[in-house]
Amino acid sequence: MRAFARFLALTTLCLATAPVAAQVIEANVAGRETPPPITDKQNLWLLDLSDGGRVTIWLRPDVAPKMVERIKTLTRQHFYDGLVFHRVIDGFMAQGGDPKGDGTGGSTLPNVPSEFNYLPHVRGAVSAARADDPNSANSQFFIVFQPKLNLDKKYTVFGRVIDGMQYVDGIERGEPPSDPTKIVHAYIAADDPPPYVNVPAPAPVSLGAPVTLPGSGTPAGKAAPKKVAPKAK
Repeated sequence: MRAFARFLALTTLCLATAPVAAQVIEANVAGRETPPPITDKQNLWLLDLSDGGRVTIWLRPDVAPKMVERIKTLTRQHFYDGLVFHRVIDGFMAQGGDPKGDGTGGSTLPNVPSEFNYLPHVRGAVSAARADDPNSANSQFFIVFQPKLNLDKKYTVFGRVIDGMQYVDGIERGEPPSDPTKIVHAYIAADDPPPYVNVPAPAPVSLGAPVTLPGSGTPAGKAAPKKVAPKAK
């Protein structure tokens, strides 16, 4: 019995710390959509970070088609270029995608309804941040540092880091960080992006006058609810 317990503990540790790319292969399951190949450039999201590297995220339209489409739309509008990771908790997650940089902002597009699915919040999972309303995801997202399975089916996992997780690990910590890591550029791989070049990040997008977030009726510059990943437990 002790030997089995030691084996189980070792197996769990290996799953938690194994390279992300080694964990993404899934068997086909009856009743589920088939995921795109991890080589499908239409579903590879590239984030060039100011900490010195490119992160490749495998998007999963098979389980979160609306959120994946939102990511592609905003990326092709250069929405994410220059935005910071504004909330980064060691051992938990890095949150970004807010043009205001304080957790209260979003795009001018309507909110995305929840697409809670079977994908777990393991290391490298990419999930949609939201306010208390399950249907309030918009542009913000978070990348998980360590497994947080208590978040499963409460937040929409829409992708997984398959390369460059070391650059995610290097994102500056803080709430907010004193010197936040920025997304220099974001690309969809199918759009033939240039090779990664470590250059200074552009200034974040300026929203100008306060705007009303879609579906909230609240000026974004005043009292809009934060789109947040959950608290670490």
